[in-house]
Amino acid sequence: MLLLALLLGSALVLVRTAYESRRVFAELDRARQEHARLDAEFKRLDAERQAQGTHLRVEKVAREKLQMRTATPAVTAYVFDPAASAGAPR
Repeated sequence: MLLLALLLGSALVLVRTAYESRRVFAELDRARQEHARLDAEFKRLDAERQAQGTHLRVEKVAREKLQMRTATPAVTAYVFDPAASAGAPR
């Protein structure tokens, strides 16, 4: 009778351990999937952040939103001060 009780107790412990093992493995698997999802999202956001700071995008925003334009001789106004060029005292 004692042997049967020990055998039954051992079987219950084995079943409980197997159940816990499966539960922990499933939790680990979910955590790995979440890690992979978050890693992919991080990489996407990092690439998006890098794209936001490119020189071409900065120029585009400056042109469109701030209405700035590139300084060229065609759009540059030159001021000539004859007094300054004649060597007049300041």
